[in-house]
Amino acid sequence: MRPDEIGGILRDILREEVASAVGRLDGLEEQIVLELGDRSPRLRFVDWVRGLTAPTRAGRVGQLAVLGATAALFLVVGVLITQNAPLAPALAPRLAARTNHEVLFVVPALDAESVAVVGDFNAWEAAPLTDENQDGIWTASIPLSPGRYEYAFVIDGRWWGQDPLADEYVRTFGQYSSVRYVGGGGDGV
Repeated sequence: MRPDEIGGILRDILREEVASAVGRLDGLEEQIVLELGDRSPRLRFVDWVRGLTAPTRAGRVGQLAVLGATAALFLVVGVLITQNAPLAPALAPRLAARTNHEVLFVVPALDAESVAVVGDFNAWEAAPLTDENQDGIWTASIPLSPGRYEYAFVIDGRWWGQDPLADEYVRTFGQYSSVRYVGGGGDGV
């Protein structure tokens, strides 16, 4: 058999099948409409959200409605919070925390000729400590705003980074530095 004979046979068979199926398709549309009746299609949540973001007038109205409902919810929550907690006492600790605190740095160095404190509060430049009564206790009072500060003492040119009065220690580039927290309430400053 040649290919064009096979094509003709297949075409005839398909025509017969379509002609026999036409009778079964009559009235199918009416049957579907009757079965579905007045049911509306179910709208999934994802489709509903897509409808809100659609670039149509109804979509824009939906977007505005969601935005308005969100703003109203935040407003109600804000009013409830402020009714339960007065505003002025809540701001008082923050306002007090903005002021500088005099932080006393103290180090015992009995035979030292010079003592200084260096830290991130003074760009690691030496701030000298004094021993006014020559008892070997060197002190300096430095005004610092609230925060976390790394520092170390330099005693006769040698780094001394483990202050016993520090809140914690960190090791950087093989050397210890002390850490002091100012204005957090833990150190009394």
